[in-house]
Formats: sequence, structure tokens, C-alpha cells
Amino acid sequence: MLGNIGFSELMIIMLVVLLVFGAKRLPEIGSSIGKGIREFKRSISDVGEAVNSPPDDRTQLPRSMDAPPSNTGGSGSGEPKRLSQ
Repeated sequence: MLGNIGFSELMIIMLVVLLVFGAKRLPEIGSSIGKGIREFKRSISDVGEAVNSPPDDRTQLPRSMDAPPSNTGGSGSGEPKRLSQ
């Protein structure tokens, strides 16, 4: 269906886009789309490098579920702290 877009269909689409956004906004839209694509490619390559790097090179930050429990008061018996008595 969409594989057969010819020159005339492409020109009609460009004309509609020009009428909707205007001639002044098209360069701004194009540059913002380009920046978005570059940022997406950069993030994909960063994730790929992180996955493919050996475990020794990775910096491991403690996750919140790995952190030891903190005793911030209460009886320490594992019960939630009561706000009112």
C-alpha cells in the first residue's frame, strides 16, 4: 500500500505540509526532528556499548532495593511507624 508513493503523491504531501505549518516553521521543524533522531541514535549506541562491554568496565550503582534497610526510628521490629496514638 504505502510502498508505491510516486512523485505526484510526494508533492501533494509536501504541499499540504507547507500549507499547514507555513514556510517559516519548516526549517525549525526539520532541525528539531534531526536533533531528535541524533539523540535517539546516540542513546541506542550508548545502550549497545553498555550491554556489550565486559562486566569489569561497568560501574554498578547500588539500587534502592539492594540498599540495606535503614532504621529511622520506631521499635525496629519491622512494623510501620505509627503517626498518631
